[in-house]
Amino acid sequence: MLNNIGTTEIVVIALVILVFFGGKKLPELAKGLADAIREFKKSASDDDEDNGKKKSK
Repeated sequence: MLNNIGTTEIVVIALVILVFFGGKKLPELAKGLADAIREFKKSASDDDEDNGKKKSK
């Protein structure tokens, strides 16, 4: 699905986001997104460890 996105489309999307949120909010949004991704990965790895423990019993 995302294989057909070219450079022009990415630039247009970035400009729309910049106009919509403004330059001052973007670092705050990026930090929040990074925290959410980090928490998701941590939760997923914890879940994998829990499943491994249950299977070994």
